[in-house]
Amino acid sequence: MISSQVLQNTLEGLKEISRTQFCVMDTDGKTLASTFTDFEIQPGDVQAFVDSPAESQLVRGYQYFKVNDDYQLEYILVAHGEDEDTYMIGKLAAFQLQSLIVAYKERFDKDSFIKNLLLDNLLLVDIYNRAKKLHIEADVRRVVMLIELPQEREHSSVESIKSIFGGKSKDFITAVDEKSVIIVKELEEGEGYETMDKLAQTILDTLGLSREDGVHVAYGTIVKELKEVSRSYKEARMALDVGKIFFPEKDIIAYSSLGIGRLIYQLPIPLCKMFIKEIFGGKSPDDFDEETLTTIDKFFENSLNVSETSRQLYIHRNTLVYRLDKLQKSTGLDLRVFEDAITFKIALMVVRYMKYMETLEY
Repeated sequence: MISSQVLQNTLEGLKEISRTQFCVMDTDGKTLASTFTDFEIQPGDVQAFVDSPAESQLVRGYQYFKVNDDYQLEYILVAHGEDEDTYMIGKLAAFQLQSLIVAYKERFDKDSFIKNLLLDNLLLVDIYNRAKKLHIEADVRRVVMLIELPQEREHSSVESIKSIFGGKSKDFITAVDEKSVIIVKELEEGEGYETMDKLAQTILDTLGLSREDGVHVAYGTIVKELKEVSRSYKEARMALDVGKIFFPEKDIIAYSSLGIGRLIYQLPIPLCKMFIKEIFGGKSPDDFDEETLTTIDKFFENSLNVSETSRQLYIHRNTLVYRLDKLQKSTGLDLRVFEDAITFKIALMVVRYMKYMETLEY
């Protein structure tokens, strides 16, 4: 059903154009929207009109019109006036409401279809049959973007996001939970992941939000068929989680840029624990002091370059070598050796993943 606010705005617009007062009621005679300041009508008049076979009727100086939804009576429209002009204006207004019902039904049918498509709730044959009925093209390039918002900003942010697209019917903006907004974006020829990065940044700038506000943006890979949209959605969902774990400094994360983080994210926790025990024994990287952790991060950041790392840490080269030797004695891994460095880096990522999964359990 159309919201009362939309009905009211429609009647106000019709009144401005025609200078005619209108009222919309449900089949029980309850007023849903009205431009009258003091409008009273006999409930019996409404009921008599509802029960009659007539599509329009003049009663006590008011023109009554029926507004149907697929042959089912939905609203009663009342226009003030007895002359022929009021009748014609009332018929036009009833037609406008009828068109509004059709538009709203199509909009919500599309929204329901897209949600079920994202969640894999449709059979393959249903996807193409319903898409055809809703005039949704099946074989075009699309990608799914996921925006996680603070719950207190969610509703206003959704409206702001919709305004960016300007009502473009080929793109769909919806949500399957209370925390996130989903955009199914249709891409033109020549548009790709760079386009998605720019769009994501535009959305963040429009909302005036960033990751410090608890906002995260992720998107999946580009798909060429409607049936693959759910895969792009799953990829965006994974990218959102992986981005939080391994790329906390990034506002926008693409599934195609997850690297080894994507593999680690899919490891079972028991296997992760076994791997960490094998590498560190009874210890954990969390047991290292802040100085050691800073040294490790900076060493990796500088591609295992001892001279550059010592320069950026403002320490003597021998001091850095001493710290690396000390780390080797406690872990058995020499970070100056590429294979040991890779093992250590992966171990740190696995520990970060395990800690993230622990927070989800509480």
